[in-house]
Amino acid sequence: MFLTQRSAVFQPVAEHVTDPAAYQMEYSDQFLTNRLGTRIHAWHLRYPGASRTVLFCHGNAGNVSHRMETLKLFRELGVSVLIFDYSGYGKSAGKPSEKATGADARAAWDYLMESGVAPDEVIIFGRSIGGGVAVSLAAELAREGVAPAGLVLESTFTSMVDVGKSHYPWLPVGLLSRYRYESATKVEVLEVPTLVIHSRDDEIVPWTLGRGLYDALPGDPSFLEIHGSHNSGYMDSRDVYLQGLSKFLQEIDADSH
Repeated sequence: MFLTQRSAVFQPVAEHVTDPAAYQMEYSDQFLTNRLGTRIHAWHLRYPGASRTVLFCHGNAGNVSHRMETLKLFRELGVSVLIFDYSGYGKSAGKPSEKATGADARAAWDYLMESGVAPDEVIIFGRSIGGGVAVSLAAELAREGVAPAGLVLESTFTSMVDVGKSHYPWLPVGLLSRYRYESATKVEVLEVPTLVIHSRDDEIVPWTLGRGLYDALPGDPSFLEIHGSHNSGYMDSRDVYLQGLSKFLQEIDADSH
């Protein structure tokens, strides 16, 4: 278990299966260098007139080209998107790890800042393991006195150790785990509007861990319950999902005026 963790936690695919242009979405390829010196790949989809940009941290499998349904949903919401591949995924160099994914997300954030996007225009969005990446980035920024417009945490967990314990209760997961993503501890420093999204049907990250992360958040976070499996809940609950995200965006806009 200890030696095979990387392949269990990170399941990258190198080959792209499509791109946004196939769905009539304009985009630009971007190659960024993270603070570890690794060259990573991203797509920047600018929506005309958008006041918000979603920095999307995807899940543990595939690559950016497997997120077309998500990109189409964001297009319906009228937001720009920066979606990036972690080290070792798609066209990104290097190998994935907790440290590497954190550096990758920070490189994506830095790229947006250098592109003229203001911090209070960015919504950091993490799905599944990407929730751990998103929380780490938001906490790092908070320690620097920087706050994004909002944070969305979908189908994610209190910690990777807690996920491991839920699947392997007979193992000393806390001792064996090389990847921890301790989100419930890291969120304590956050002062940013946050939406947690989770399904009771999630077979990978139990409902209790999504609610546990919500309970750990300071302030007055929002919660959106969806239905469906871990990998398809956002599509199974499409209307509820879009309505919940739209409401969250409207609340952020109202608070900023």
